[in-house]
Amino acid sequence: MKTKIHFIVLLCFFASNAHAQSKIINTFFIKSSGGWDYLELSPVNNWLYVSHSKQVNVIDRTTGDSIGVLENTSGVHGIAFDKQNGKGYTSNGKSNTSTVFDIYTNKILGQIQTGKDPDAIMFEPFSKKIIISNGHDNSLSIIDPVNDKVVNTIDVGGAPEATASNESGKLFVNLEDKNEIVVVDTKTFKVINRYSLFPGTGPTGLVYDKKNRRLFSGCQGLLIILNADDGKIIDKIKIGNGCDGVVFDETDQTIYTSNGEGNISVIKQENENVYQLLPLIPTKKGARTIALDKSKHRLYLPTAEFDPKEVNEKGRPKMKDGTFQILVIGE
Repeated sequence: MKTKIHFIVLLCFFASNAHAQSKIINTFFIKSSGGWDYLELSPVNNWLYVSHSKQVNVIDRTTGDSIGVLENTSGVHGIAFDKQNGKGYTSNGKSNTSTVFDIYTNKILGQIQTGKDPDAIMFEPFSKKIIISNGHDNSLSIIDPVNDKVVNTIDVGGAPEATASNESGKLFVNLEDKNEIVVVDTKTFKVINRYSLFPGTGPTGLVYDKKNRRLFSGCQGLLIILNADDGKIIDKIKIGNGCDGVVFDETDQTIYTSNGEGNISVIKQENENVYQLLPLIPTKKGARTIALDKSKHRLYLPTAEFDPKEVNEKGRPKMKDGTFQILVIGE
């Protein structure tokens, strides 16, 4: 019995140390101005797509070298890919459009009108549709990538943020102003349920654990873990402040939340109902969104350097010109 207990303790020790060694191993500088939001990895090559004000910068995710730029994406928030049709889509918050592009050449193929302030965006594999969260009119725009038309608009009754799919007929949507997750049937595109996130508030990032049917919702200072089948809260984990992104590495069963205060919270999934908070990974202030390279177990976060003496129109510290950067986290 003692031998077994010691073995388990050693496993936990080495797991904790492995994650504690994760750190910034590279920084890619992108010399253009303006704010940012999401970043996404290409499903067909080694490219990383980074939203940045009026454009999307495309860089090599190993070297940081520039591949190209998607222009005229005013107020761009996110990027999503339909690998089968070879297309990518952006959500352009200021122009209320989605830009369509070829994922092999980055050639612009067209523009699609969406709802107001399109924000989070994803390809939903069950319905094979592009889902866009419209932050200012409480709706989802459903785009058919075959003909690049909006085929449905869903009123979700609150400001939608990140979405996640169980890949078998249900879509989950964080409602930032309602502190809940709304469940959408992707066969009918009707709202079929609502899950309270209380005591979680201001939910942003959201991911789904397909194996254990769990939802991980990044709220302000808390990661709320729910049973995706019935909305029951399984656990509430204290995380850093300013979380705007959550990713889940299924291989090592680890959840990462990107916290704008300047760190990543790391949560180890011991089983579907037991979660262990591991040491924080230091990043930089402003690094609040995140992308995961599952093949290399690396994380990418955008941020910049800030002038503490100046603030922008939103009351945040003003970005120093020419300092926009992508942090690469690895072991």
